[in-house]
Amino acid sequence: MSRRHLPARRALPAALAALAVLTGTAAAAPAPTPPSTAASPLSALDDTYYEDATGKTGAALKSALHTIISDQSKLTYSQVWDALKDTDEDPADSSDVIELYTGRSVPKSDNGGSTGQWNREHVWAKSHGDFGTATGPGTDIHHLRPSDVQVNSTRGNKDFDNGGTELSDAPGNYTDADSFEPRDAVKGDVARMILYMAVRYEGDDAFPDLEPNDSVSNGSSPHIGRLSVLKAWSEQDPPDSFEKRRNDVIYEDYQHNRNPFVDHPEWVEAIW
Repeated sequence: MSRRHLPARRALPAALAALAVLTGTAAAAPAPTPPSTAASPLSALDDTYYEDATGKTGAALKSALHTIISDQSKLTYSQVWDALKDTDEDPADSSDVIELYTGRSVPKSDNGGSTGQWNREHVWAKSHGDFGTATGPGTDIHHLRPSDVQVNSTRGNKDFDNGGTELSDAPGNYTDADSFEPRDAVKGDVARMILYMAVRYEGDDAFPDLEPNDSVSNGSSPHIGRLSVLKAWSEQDPPDSFEKRRNDVIYEDYQHNRNPFVDHPEWVEAIW
């Protein structure tokens, strides 16, 4: 059975529409009270999309999630531009996107490679495993985010860790010779994107086996750190409405797979 569709979720708008018709034609009748056992969107996902992962921990959970999220549609690197304009849209201004590290709202149309523009940041640095921008990890929008060109260059391919000197052009972010620390509001986002990549790419589809470790300066090896810091960031900064919407848009409109750690942050500790 395909995991790409979730009838229980998509049926909700129709049900609400039907209720509106009924209340409009019989205004005196009280609206029916939803049963207390009605499934929430997450429980509906657990009953369908995550069914094969339920109740598992450790390596068994990671393996089950790998199978689930590997069922996806893939984008070209060119298609990533338009996808990010949707996934990272500013909820207060539909003509803008929100940059990952600066948090600034900038015009969707001002994308490219020049100073002051935004470009496509590989949160799992593409040199860590040398996968480039080929369709696969290089175009997986679960870890691709809009980023200011200069800040993206400053981050480069550094591992993630605490400490360093604050960036003057992106206050709240810090960097030193071998690591980068994002602003507090997206620390959990960064951690969950990295851990998604570690589950999705296990070396069985012509791409390297991506794994986090507790080191920095990982170079071109298919590793990124520090795992202990990423785990702490995920706990300190739980998924917010922006991150949850992003996960939904990717699932429904683009890749048709999900980042399980946005839906179930507790699975970070269950695996690592």
